[in-house]
Amino acid sequence: MARSALLPRTWELSWRDYFALTKPKVVLLILLTAVVGMLLTGSLPAPQVAVAATAGIGLMAGGAAAINHVLDRRIDIKMARTYHRPVAQGRVHTGAALAFAFLLSATGLAILLLWVNALTAWLTLASLLGYAVVYTVWLKRATPQNIVIGGLAGAMPPLLGWTAITGEFHGHALLLVMIIFAWTPPHFWALAIHRRDDYAKADIPMLPVTHGIEFTKTCVLLYTLLLTLVCLLPWVVGMSGPLYLLGAMALNLRFIQWAWRLKFRPGPQTALQCFRFSISHLMWLFVLILADHWIDYG
Repeated sequence: MARSALLPRTWELSWRDYFALTKPKVVLLILLTAVVGMLLTGSLPAPQVAVAATAGIGLMAGGAAAINHVLDRRIDIKMARTYHRPVAQGRVHTGAALAFAFLLSATGLAILLLWVNALTAWLTLASLLGYAVVYTVWLKRATPQNIVIGGLAGAMPPLLGWTAITGEFHGHALLLVMIIFAWTPPHFWALAIHRRDDYAKADIPMLPVTHGIEFTKTCVLLYTLLLTLVCLLPWVVGMSGPLYLLGAMALNLRFIQWAWRLKFRPGPQTALQCFRFSISHLMWLFVLILADHWIDYG
């Protein structure tokens, strides 16, 4: 009785641990930006292609996240934000986590190759390698500019969504990549400020560790100003209209307000609050540009 009573709880724990390996909240944001890229191509995509592209990109993103869990396990155990992760705690063995990661990634790559197109498949693979290997193994440990350089891999989903439907590059898709690329440093540095002591303890050269918190706050503020300018580009080139322009300006002014508060009037939780707002900022920005796309301004 006792053994059989424990089985459901053990199975539930195992299922939740493997699900956590995929960093589902991050993958959901990736998929949102990828789907927006699909829907901005000019016409509604064929449902089977859209579903296959979403599944393939999502599986490969989850695979990259699982690889990150394995490669960062010794760092994760030293940090309050990550010490509870399944591989760091030993609830999932590194071999099992890698097998799971490769299964997800191989399945996602096969879906993209068979039912989407080769360009999207190889670009998604390049993004996976950029995040899971180049950023995690090298950049993260090599330079305080790690998140700036490595941010390109995380900025790719809108382009992946675009190429999944059209099979080709387009300047509009690259503008979406530029937005995420400019958004990533202030988003992540706000978190790095909040967790500065964790990164120092793990000997990771994040900007607040190597250059100090005040310098990083200045960089966050400057990057939010740069992000505001980049977010104007879709309207400047005629990709979007007044709804996007007004909404993007409101979102960016709010982001600047948080960055200003972080620099000049910080409280104990300001950095974390700025980080959390940045997630909502990106989500609503992409919702806005999609909504604006379907409005006929006459």
